[in-house]
Amino acid sequence: MTTMVHNGLEGIVAAETRLSMVDGERGELVIGGFRVEELSSWPFERVVSLLWETAGFTGGDCKAVALPAKLFSLLRDAGDPMDALRMAAGAMTAKYDAEAAELLVGSFPAIVAAWWRLRNGREPIAPREDLGFAANYLYMLTGNEPHEAFVRGLETYLNTVVDHGLNASTFAARVIASTGSDFVSAITGAIGALKGPLHGGAPGPALDMVFEIGEAGRAEEVLRRKIESGERLMGFGHRVYKVRDPRADVLAAAAERMFTRAGDMHLYELARHVEATALRLLEEHKPGRRLQTNVEFYTALLLHGLGLEVPLFTPTFAIGRVAGWTAHCFEQRAAGRIIRPQSVYVGRRPQVL
Repeated sequence: MTTMVHNGLEGIVAAETRLSMVDGERGELVIGGFRVEELSSWPFERVVSLLWETAGFTGGDCKAVALPAKLFSLLRDAGDPMDALRMAAGAMTAKYDAEAAELLVGSFPAIVAAWWRLRNGREPIAPREDLGFAANYLYMLTGNEPHEAFVRGLETYLNTVVDHGLNASTFAARVIASTGSDFVSAITGAIGALKGPLHGGAPGPALDMVFEIGEAGRAEEVLRRKIESGERLMGFGHRVYKVRDPRADVLAAAAERMFTRAGDMHLYELARHVEATALRLLEEHKPGRRLQTNVEFYTALLLHGLGLEVPLFTPTFAIGRVAGWTAHCFEQRAAGRIIRPQSVYVGRRPQVL
C-alpha cells in the first residue's frame, strides 16, 4: 500500500488553536476573535494580553525590561541581529512558564536595541518606566523620546505580525513546548526558524525596488522590464493569501497616517504609485494568478519611515511575533501531547536472507 507523503506537512492539520485564523481565500486574519483591522488601533500591550488570556495565561504584564549586563558581551560578539537575538534569549532563565513569557516578550526590544547600539559604537540604554512597550523600543534604539506618530505606527505594525496561524517558527515553538521543554528553549528554536530566508521574508528588497524606480514616471518602464525578464516583484504575491493580504491594508493606512504627520510624503506617494502600477502590470502579464500586495511591501515602507535600517527589519518582526510564540506555547502546554509525525523510509533496504 502506498503511503501518502505530505511534503512540508502541506495541508495537514496538526493542532487546534484559539489564537489566530488565516483565511487566504477571503483575505481575512482573525487574532483572538478580532479581525486584524480591529486590533490595529489597540496598544500593543493590550493585544499581548488578549493572546495570553486566550491561551489561558491571565494577569501577565507586557512591558519592556532592562537586560542584565552579562548579556552585553554576547551581543558585542554577534555579527547578525538574529544571532544576537537567539544567543541572548537562549541565555535567559526562568522558573515558571509565566515568568519566562513575560521575560522573553519584555526583553526582545532591549536585546535588539542593545545589539544595534553596540554595533554602532554606542552603549545600550535601559527602558524608561514612563514609556510604553513600542515607545521604549524606539527610545532604546535612538536615545530620543519618539514622536507619537512613530509610536502609533510601530504599534500597528507589531499588532499585525503578532500571530499568523501555524507558520514555521510558531510550529517550531509548539513542537519544542510539546516535549515538556521550557519556554526559553521553545522561543530560541522559533528564532532559529524565523532566521531562515524562506520564513523571515525580505521586506528590504521591496523598498529597494521603490528606490530603484525613484520617480513615478519611471515606474511602468522599470516594472514592465522586470516582469518581462522573469524577475519577481518583491512585495507582491503570498503563499497563503490569494487576495490582498489584510495586513497590507492595515499597514498602508498606518503608513499614510505616520508619513502625513511626521514623514516623507514624496516617498509614500511614490510607493503608492509603484504599487498601483505593479498590480496593473501583474494582472496584464499574469492574469488569474491573483498576485496582490503582501505585508512585506508596506512593512518596508513603514519601518523605513520609522528610521529603522534593513538589518533591524526581521528582529523587529520578532519583537511582535514573540508574543504569539509564547501564547502558542501556553496553548500547547495545555494540550499535553507531544507532536510526533511519521516519516516514510525511502533508503536502501537490506537483502532478504
